[in-house]
Amino acid sequence: MSIPIGDVPIPHRVRELARGAGILPVWRNGYGGLTFRTNDGRYIKFGRRNAESSLADETVRLEWAGRWIRVPHVLESGADDTHEWLVTRAIPGESAVSPRWLADPAKAVRAVGEGLRALHDALPVAECPFEWDVPSRIANAAGRGIRVPSALAEAPPIDLLVVCHADACCPNTLLHEDGRWAAHVDLGLLGTGDRWADIAVASMSTEWNYGPGWEESLLEAYGVAPDGERLSYYRDLWNAT
Repeated sequence: MSIPIGDVPIPHRVRELARGAGILPVWRNGYGGLTFRTNDGRYIKFGRRNAESSLADETVRLEWAGRWIRVPHVLESGADDTHEWLVTRAIPGESAVSPRWLADPAKAVRAVGEGLRALHDALPVAECPFEWDVPSRIANAAGRGIRVPSALAEAPPIDLLVVCHADACCPNTLLHEDGRWAAHVDLGLLGTGDRWADIAVASMSTEWNYGPGWEESLLEAYGVAPDGERLSYYRDLWNAT
């Protein structure tokens, strides 16, 4: 994922969805999909269909999770034969990897850890209709032609079953002005799984975004002691799938 640089063509469908509002490209995902912000307080996600997740999946997950936590409110969504789109209302706050928070990693990392714990505590496992457990992740990878190493076929025993964010990288937490966590975004794979599936990715992403030395701060903010076996397993699974 990256911030678009240079002249980014605005797809016709995005211009239609903007309905005359000003458009600024703000994010590009690993599949080339783009997120735009409009000057009337909306975000427009637009990209080619892909086999890992869909914006239709994200739509239903946002609507479900929004009953308990702060997530983007869906305004409209749709698809054609090749592309899909999702329009949400902007939430006040900045990404934990905005320039302001990259300059204050101690506060940003704490907010990401506390925000992830709050998500896990708030979302009810018994009512969640979505899965992000190891078998479903390996099956999804197989459907995309990815062979997961046999050593990853058997996960460590579940420590605590929660509703996982499923892409708990630091950019997907929004922060208030005072540095407290505000909301979560990019929930297209949200589903039940061991909490360490999220913790492993969130802590690993601190190095990608802020540099080395912040993993323990995230674990402390979340409220757990390091679990080397589960951290290693779920990081390997993330990288493999």
